[in-house]
Amino acid sequence: MGQTFSAGTPSRPDTTTTKTSNEYLAKPSGACCLKGTIHEGEARGTWETIADVDTYITTPPQGKANGHVLLYFPDVWGMFPNGLLVMDAFADAGYLVVGLDYFRGDPVWKHRKNRHDHSDPGFNYEAWKKKHTSFADEKVPEWVDAITKRYKDDKTKFVCVGYCFGAPYVCNELAKGTVVAGAFAHPAFLKEHHFENMKSKHSHIKGAFHGPLLTYDPA
Repeated sequence: MGQTFSAGTPSRPDTTTTKTSNEYLAKPSGACCLKGTIHEGEARGTWETIADVDTYITTPPQGKANGHVLLYFPDVWGMFPNGLLVMDAFADAGYLVVGLDYFRGDPVWKHRKNRHDHSDPGFNYEAWKKKHTSFADEKVPEWVDAITKRYKDDKTKFVCVGYCFGAPYVCNELAKGTVVAGAFAHPAFLKEHHFENMKSKHSHIKGAFHGPLLTYDPA
C-alpha cells in the first residue's frame, strides 16, 4: 500500500529548498498511466449533457441514499467502461454520483490499449494531453458550477474523487470550498499551488503519494 497524505486542514510538503512553484510535484500523465485492463460489466447510470459536456449520472439503490453528491474526475482512460463501474460502486455506498467526459469521447484507450500498443502510429500522446487538458481546465469549473446549482440544498454536501489526470480538479474544488472532502490516486499534473491554495481551507484530502510520476517522497 502506498502512503497517504492526510490532514484536517491540508498542508503541502516542504519542498522550498529543491522546487520552484512552477515545477511539478506530480508530473503529467506518463507511460505508466497507460497500464490498465478494460473491465466488463453493465453500467446502470444515465447520460445527460450538463454545461455542454456529456455527464454520467448514477444513483444509489433504493433505501441507501445518504443525500450527498460525489463528483468524479476520470483518469486518461476516461469513462468507458471502468470509470462507469467505479461510479456505480460509489453510488452503491449511498452517493448520487456525477462524472464528466472531459475527453469528449476520445479517451486514451481508443489509441492505445496499453503502453506497448503502437497500432495507431499517428497518435501523439503529448498532443493528446495538451488538447484535453486545455479543454478540461476551462470546462470543469463551469460544469461543477452547474452541478452544484442543480443539486445543492441546505443538507446536501459535495465530495469529489479524481484519478491521475483528474487529481488537480480535486485540489481546485477543495481550494474553492465547493466540496467538504476530496481524494485522489496516482495523481498527475500537480504543482505546489494546488496545495498552497488549500492550506487555509477546512477540508480533508487523502491520496496515494507513491508512483513514477512523483518528484518527492513525503515519508
